[in-house]
Amino acid sequence: MKKFKQHISIIILALVLFASQLVSGTAVSVDAASPEEPKSLVLYQNLPEVEPEINNNEVELQVLRVYEDGHYEKITEELEWKSTNKNVATVNQKGTATFTEKPGRTFIEVTDGTYSDRIALDFKPDKPKAAKGKSNFIPAIVKSQGEKYELIDTAIEMMTTKEKIGQMLMPDFRNWEGENVTEMLPEIENLVKEYHLGGVILFRENVVTTEQTAKLVSDYQAASDKYGMLLTIDQEGGIVTRLQSGTDMPGNMALGATRSTETAFNVGQAIGEELSALGINMNLAPVMDVNNNPDNPVIGVRSFGSSPDLVADLGIAYTKGLQTTGVAATAKHFPGHGDTAVDSHLGLPEVPHDKERLKEVELYPFQQAMETGLDAIMTAHVTFPKIDDTKVISQKDGTEIALPATLSKKVLTDLMREEMGYEGVIITDALNMKAIADHFGPVDAAIRAVKAGTDIVLMPVGLEEVAEGLLAAVESGEINEAAVEESVKRILTLKAKRGIFKESTPQPLDEKISKAKEIVGSEEHKQVEKDAAEQSITLVKNEAALPFAIDNNQKLVVIGSTYIDRLFESIQAYHGNTEMIRASGPLTDSQLETLADADSVVVGTYTYNVAGRSPDSSQMRLVNQLITHLEAPVIGIGIRNPYDLMAYPEIDAYLAQYGFNPSSFTATAATLFGENIPTGKLPIAIPGEGSQELYEFGHGLSY
Repeated sequence: MKKFKQHISIIILALVLFASQLVSGTAVSVDAASPEEPKSLVLYQNLPEVEPEINNNEVELQVLRVYEDGHYEKITEELEWKSTNKNVATVNQKGTATFTEKPGRTFIEVTDGTYSDRIALDFKPDKPKAAKGKSNFIPAIVKSQGEKYELIDTAIEMMTTKEKIGQMLMPDFRNWEGENVTEMLPEIENLVKEYHLGGVILFRENVVTTEQTAKLVSDYQAASDKYGMLLTIDQEGGIVTRLQSGTDMPGNMALGATRSTETAFNVGQAIGEELSALGINMNLAPVMDVNNNPDNPVIGVRSFGSSPDLVADLGIAYTKGLQTTGVAATAKHFPGHGDTAVDSHLGLPEVPHDKERLKEVELYPFQQAMETGLDAIMTAHVTFPKIDDTKVISQKDGTEIALPATLSKKVLTDLMREEMGYEGVIITDALNMKAIADHFGPVDAAIRAVKAGTDIVLMPVGLEEVAEGLLAAVESGEINEAAVEESVKRILTLKAKRGIFKESTPQPLDEKISKAKEIVGSEEHKQVEKDAAEQSITLVKNEAALPFAIDNNQKLVVIGSTYIDRLFESIQAYHGNTEMIRASGPLTDSQLETLADADSVVVGTYTYNVAGRSPDSSQMRLVNQLITHLEAPVIGIGIRNPYDLMAYPEIDAYLAQYGFNPSSFTATAATLFGENIPTGKLPIAIPGEGSQELYEFGHGLSY
């Protein structure tokens, strides 16, 4: 209403001046306030959406300049700071306020010469005067209040519908005309501006070196609309690692084997620090699916394990580590992709359980994470017929199919929002995955997702078509604009919480790159990587075959196919007299003969699906051939899936390493030679015949 009255006043003024122009015959120019005209200055910490932080008695205050059209940007220059009571806290001219630890209150004030704002800092006792016992004095921030600070609501009021929809779109620009996108292209910059994109997701093709990545990300922010961009990536660790520079952390199941929330926190924090240094401000991690189905082809070692408690504890620790760096965390894939035997990239999986069972298992980690301040949740392209039995007609073949969770109002709004009380951002899994793309048109899928309750549409198929389709759906009333505004508010709130704003004077690129080089792949992070890998190695079976106690004259042979070079090189670093046989199936008689003088044989197996670990597969026939024909002990290494042991249970010793990152191979080699004492515990159970278990959840041997 206030803005409406302002607009009326401007119109009346223009009419009066125009009338005077007619009377006097004098040309009069009337300019309403420019959208780019500043109208106020606001301290970031005063925003109601922000939880100010005090670290070591210091507060890093930031300033936003607000403009007539409602948008705002971060400013750092031409500001003057002062403290009204320096006995309580001082402030330097960069906005860093420091408590002196003397009791009282001060106001920290900032001005750009025209506009100003202030915030109160208190250093007061934590108990009232009448309370018994000694009081501790604690620092506190007391925000200023008023309509001035409702920046997000005001911004949304002033946005066009097209701008609102743009905030909800997060495409990828992995390739352009057949080439990997490693630098900003004019065509992409135009799309970012034309559709007011709120975010972009990056892939391995986009992030090659530290310098190149920092520049690309900086260019995206420079091209972005008025509210800054969510620059996102899937940097889970383990088998889903996008950055080609920096550390290569073990994945979630490896962390599950450590049983350490401290290690999970450290890994999340290290990943976050590297992403933040590059300017990437949102991570589509951690996976919080409970991997209770050994046949799962897409989650597997991306999960912390098969226990809901373990997944919740480590997932929350990883999330907290990530979010301490200012990088937004995203739990995935709600309501749970763990108990599926179909990859949603390739087909449409189903989870048949009822709500009570889902609350005990699949939903449990998500519920726990929601209650600890989780930034975002990604939805699963999985059907849950006991939650939503809605049937739709597939565009692929005209058959009737169940509605996937990503497109289900009963899942996203009724279950997640209303029943579970989640207030953060909801983002779809990629809409170009076959579970969606095969059965729904690109525009239809996006409209269904928004109507279901999603806030961000990830990787729509055909940006222009989807953007125009969503706009038309809002204008026709098919999508409620009020719901769109609620989504935009959640997105802008997330950006505010994580300090994501356009900047009037961005940090110079050379400074960004220099800082990124110090952080990405730092020695401190490499130590976190090493510790996590070593703690994760799980000695599942050992018939007196390990640790190796062999001299230089004794011969080791390493056999296998996928990633066998990494395993061989790691072992050879400990024992020079090591040979390698590359084989993906049973050996020939002559190859077997060369193993007659081997003192020990290490065979590495790599699987990711049921067929791969079948005893009838070529790889597993090779392992069982070695067990049968060799007198030397045979040691198996489950390079990716710990379940590989199911195919060769008679092996002499078996180590699970849960992933193919270099640090895991190094840790495995150290364990083989007794330099690393194995402490890992199985985060899943390894099934045997029928209902029997070969090895139970939590099993793990040591030396």
